[in-house]
Amino acid sequence: MIRLFTAVAVPAEIGAPLLARQHGIEGARWRPQEAFHITLKFIGDVQEPMAADLDEQLAAIEAPAFDLSLAGVGFFGEGPEIHAVWAGVAESPDLRRLAKANEAAARRAELKPETRLYTPHVTLAYLKRPAVPEVAAWIQAHNLLASPAFRVDRFGLYSSWRTSEGSAYRLEAQYPLG
Repeated sequence: MIRLFTAVAVPAEIGAPLLARQHGIEGARWRPQEAFHITLKFIGDVQEPMAADLDEQLAAIEAPAFDLSLAGVGFFGEGPEIHAVWAGVAESPDLRRLAKANEAAARRAELKPETRLYTPHVTLAYLKRPAVPEVAAWIQAHNLLASPAFRVDRFGLYSSWRTSEGSAYRLEAQYPLG
């Protein structure tokens, strides 16, 4: 079994300033810059033959390159169950179309459809029962986050491996955008 997802990598010049925002929440497991990405489709655990089918479907996606920028911050969960803080992505019809194309490719490969609402973001930290006032203060301090635009001219298929420091990711395949 291999755990997979598709994503757009965050360029180093966009990710580096995010590192300066990684403080202020006790016990947060801050993500390293090399882990910064915008998930298009979480696949989950699949058998290797299924991964090969998915790769074939992803390679068939035709979409234009586009510009994207980060905007705002947020969190997942409620109250003491908040489990992540993230940098948001400015609204982008092109990104949403690419995410839908990834979803369609996964369905053609006979993988489970996504049931959650697509919320494009860059995870900055994972949390475990954080102090809610600390999270609220962090959100307030960083809510005006805005990055310069960056060009998205490819997306990738990544594998995810659990480590003692959190998940580590490896690029398995890359797909160019037109």
